[in-house]
Amino acid sequence: MLNLRSLSWSFVLLTCFSVAAQGVNSTKWLTLNGNAPLVIARGGFSGLLPDSSYDAYIMGLETSLPNAIIWCDVQLTKDGVGICFPDLKLDNASDIDFYFKNKKSKYSVNGVPTQGWFSIDYNLKDLVPVTLKQGVYSRTQRFDGSQQSILTVQDVVNQVKPPGLWLNIQHDNFFSQHNLSMKSYIISLTRGVLINYISSPEVNFLRSILSRLNPRVTKLVFRFLGQDDVEPSTNQTYGSLLKNLTFIKTFASGILVPKSYIWPVDNSLYLQPYTSLVLDAHKEGLQIFASEFANDVPFAYNYSYDPTSEYLSFVDNGNFSVDGVLSDFPVTPSATIDCFTHLDKNDKPHEKLLIITSEGASGDYPGCTDLAYTKAAADGADVLDCPVQMAKDGIPFCLGSINLIDKTTVFRSPFINIASTVPELNITNGIVTFNLTWDEIKSLKPEITNPWLEFRLYRNPKARNEGNFVSLMEFLTYAKNATTVSGVMISIENAAYLANQGFGVTDAVLEALRNAGYNNQTAKKVMIQSKDSSVLKEFMKNRYELVYRVADDISDIESSTISEIRSFASSVILTKKSVFPSESQFLVGKTNVVEKLHSSNLSVYVQHFNNEFVSQPWDFFSDSSVEINNYFVGAGIDGIITDFPRTAARYRRNRCLHYKVPPLYFSLVSPGVLQQFMSRQSLPPAEAPSPILTESDVVEPPLPPVAKITPTARNESTASAAPTSPTGQSSVVAGVFTSCLTILLADLVIF
Repeated sequence: MLNLRSLSWSFVLLTCFSVAAQGVNSTKWLTLNGNAPLVIARGGFSGLLPDSSYDAYIMGLETSLPNAIIWCDVQLTKDGVGICFPDLKLDNASDIDFYFKNKKSKYSVNGVPTQGWFSIDYNLKDLVPVTLKQGVYSRTQRFDGSQQSILTVQDVVNQVKPPGLWLNIQHDNFFSQHNLSMKSYIISLTRGVLINYISSPEVNFLRSILSRLNPRVTKLVFRFLGQDDVEPSTNQTYGSLLKNLTFIKTFASGILVPKSYIWPVDNSLYLQPYTSLVLDAHKEGLQIFASEFANDVPFAYNYSYDPTSEYLSFVDNGNFSVDGVLSDFPVTPSATIDCFTHLDKNDKPHEKLLIITSEGASGDYPGCTDLAYTKAAADGADVLDCPVQMAKDGIPFCLGSINLIDKTTVFRSPFINIASTVPELNITNGIVTFNLTWDEIKSLKPEITNPWLEFRLYRNPKARNEGNFVSLMEFLTYAKNATTVSGVMISIENAAYLANQGFGVTDAVLEALRNAGYNNQTAKKVMIQSKDSSVLKEFMKNRYELVYRVADDISDIESSTISEIRSFASSVILTKKSVFPSESQFLVGKTNVVEKLHSSNLSVYVQHFNNEFVSQPWDFFSDSSVEINNYFVGAGIDGIITDFPRTAARYRRNRCLHYKVPPLYFSLVSPGVLQQFMSRQSLPPAEAPSPILTESDVVEPPLPPVAKITPTARNESTASAAPTSPTGQSSVVAGVFTSCLTILLADLVIF
């Protein structure tokens, strides 16, 4: 069975290529020895599959750099056999409690009474029926029934055949108290097994084996725990030991530290200036490895939920590089080191992937504000977008929702008294934009959008209400003068409803484009986007790119539908699931919608790309760059719409895009493959396929004429209670965007 699993993984991950990668770029690295940092796969690919399982180890190797190191947490059984298991207790990551229901024990672990099922209570043969499961409950449990047995260290060597092996001895003192010798086991093991690294947080253990090992073959690494934790041999805190690296050098050739030792974060989860630890360790002749990397946990807000950005700060920041990283998702540091390091922001993109913003850089700042647009332009976006809304006094402006409650602080203002239900817009309690004048809207503060709040994932809380709202005219003027921006996309929704309320949004957009000088120039692309064909037909006399947005997930599209779309548009926006459908966060296939649209010369853009790991199916390994790669290279789309243009812009410059043979950590995923490693009982439930887009879904009646409605006076006490801005439509555009630059630079200064 094990050989079949190995062959299956090899087939899935395209290991038919004899050369997995072109090789790590040969640029001089700021590591101790000048070589590229190592990738250490903690328990294999433990971010997805059960830690220390055969499948996790194989997948960890086959999605990593060729010289990746396999990490094994060694525990001893009652009969003195070393097994690879992530914890001293077996119940968290296995089903041992099912087989030995009444054998829970209680032991003192580093002075702390601890209950559970411990390896020291079982001989190896007792553990034969026990299978591994995912020990991190926030991760998918669907691989738990895959019958992955507990492996001995010798099993890992013989079956996995890793290019490098790292043994971590976390609890030598505990095993010694129970008459089990980790030292004897390790010394015996080295007689027949090549061990590259041995780490431990216990000084005495490393000292005890120092003279018994060949330092040219096996390197000893002292592992630091929390700075306030006490090392049992010296009775000193790890924080105090950190100040005496000369002492560490007497028994170890390297140190392994939590990543916060190098890049500290404050209580609000923002980065602090980096410490001198890497430079100090290298000065002492010690290698330094960083731990606690995982794609699927919140890390410093400065990284915008982009794991590649985090790795780059440790291996390619211009000042130092760690010598290796310990990761639950080895695919990401592997791609980071080979594909994304030593890139210059001014490097030309290797591929023509159009990057369109979603309300600017709305993943970092409140959407449609001067800050969001300024950062998007600085981050490398090609096209800035403006979802147009109308104020009561007829001024068009940029905001991602017609309901002010969604995107502003209006619910904390006196205007909350005018909240109402608007059934035509499916608003049960809201304040629509045309209820307030432009000056009144500018008196509010913007509100950053947190689309994954149910998972307690927040976006840049410090900037929650920063930035200024932007009128359409201000937006167009800024984009026209932004040298790095190639165009704008104006989004128009609810035009028919607005016309019935007396607001001609299409006329307002046409007038703003004309006044901003877009109707007689070719330097900047102008895209008009809507899910309503009736809106796009209003712009057919102009030389703008008309983009039809398919709002819902679809599984296919009829030929007659494509013909109808071609009659009024040259591009289409699809949802992600219309390209790669998924069920329970696992890909189940790939549609041919993109190919059909391309065959009719329609460009295809896909939305909505986010960096937060919960927004991506498990097949993309909680890595936004992997997701983009599969949509661009795998599905052949022409552009993406994203809240995080910086991630997409960096992806477009990465060197792996021009490799003749893509490395395995940059290869395409095969939809449906992960289900092969689940038991039948664990498969996600089948869902009904998305509908087929028909011609009747696209055809609409023309927009109604703009109604002539006499404005009604609002309650004076409500109107006068709100402060007003001294500036109106005629405000100086340059001033709005220039003032935000100071804030933006202050936020980015840490890098």
